[in-house]
Amino acid sequence: MKVYEIITSRIIEKLETGIIPWHKPWHSVEGMPKNLITKKEYRGINVFLLAMQRYESPYWLSFKQAQDLGGNVKKDEKGTPVVFWNWLNQVDDEGNEKNIPFIRYYTVYNVAQCGNIDEGKIPSIPSVHNDFDHIAECEAIIADMPDCPEIQQGKQRASYNPLSDIISMPRFDSFDTAEEFYSTLFHEAIHSTGNGKRLNRLNNNISGFGNEEYSKEELVAEMGAAFLCGFVGIENITLNNSAAYIQGWLKALKDDKKLVIIAAAQAQKAADYILMVNQEAN
Repeated sequence: MKVYEIITSRIIEKLETGIIPWHKPWHSVEGMPKNLITKKEYRGINVFLLAMQRYESPYWLSFKQAQDLGGNVKKDEKGTPVVFWNWLNQVDDEGNEKNIPFIRYYTVYNVAQCGNIDEGKIPSIPSVHNDFDHIAECEAIIADMPDCPEIQQGKQRASYNPLSDIISMPRFDSFDTAEEFYSTLFHEAIHSTGNGKRLNRLNNNISGFGNEEYSKEELVAEMGAAFLCGFVGIENITLNNSAAYIQGWLKALKDDKKLVIIAAAQAQKAADYILMVNQEAN
């Protein structure tokens, strides 16, 4: 596969999963992604390729650089391609020399994907102190949620693990706004309702990234988050991202005319579960 195709497929993949590469709900106070060894900032498309991976640390390094530091890339971690330009010197039929640009790529890993590197060699990330407060109504929804899963903050990514029944969230003050934090938390909370001990919606059928069940579950989570945001009267910040996502899966699932209606019904049921609404009345 050509470099252009590799990079473009990465961007499309993120768009189809609801992630707009040039918008990241949380940020690093350390600025642009940069190489851990050289401290040089990545430029051009590399900024988006790395930032959209949603790691809190901006520091990246190659497999060899990790080894040179006495560390390693953790098992099953997938790297991110970054591109660079080179010049090829060619001589035409008339003997004229000219430099022709061509693009190449190599793979890098975030420091969070690596292990056994001396912590003293990785710059610490100072805390962000954004000027906004927790929203009491949103806190109450999570606090009152029946059988609420454990929520761990300070993580690199926002996610829900159905096996451990744990929601992982980046730090509250690393988001741009409180609304973005709660929109994201509500998204993961809706996912957690699919656990077998709650609404049993997941059924272990969403392991295939990008498949129909995965796409439907992501839409359920987005719609459910929108319901919860509407209930407390805050803007669903993730809705802008979901618009890109909907474009992606609708094209892939255009033959399934019932999908949107079914996903919305499941999202409503999930929101009702969290809000302890009598679902039989709907």
